[in-house]
Amino acid sequence: MSDKTWKAAERKVARDFGCERNPLSGGNSKVTRSDSRHKKLFIETKYRKNGHTAVTLYDSEKPKAKKEDKTLVIALVNGNRHGYWILIRPEDLPVVAEEYRKAKRPKLRMGKRSEQ
Repeated sequence: MSDKTWKAAERKVARDFGCERNPLSGGNSKVTRSDSRHKKLFIETKYRKNGHTAVTLYDSEKPKAKKEDKTLVIALVNGNRHGYWILIRPEDLPVVAEEYRKAKRPKLRMGKRSEQ
């Protein structure tokens, strides 16, 4: 019996985060409703054969980012919700995380020295 494609997708995502796929995710598992058994992350994997709308947007913007030699980040904002969501490729996570961290780091005050 062949593995269902969506189960294989859940398994790959779980492996990428260092854990295992959670069989019976949803409401039937006694452990978690997440698709994985990660200790800190609730991972929900959605497989679609014909793609997600946000991924279609990503695909259309990728050539523009590549032309400028930049890492593409899609920010998804709902007008009636606080904050935003980001869509990136897993291999871009280190670059995006570093840039986000640098932007959030408290700025050093110029011209003032701390007394020692």
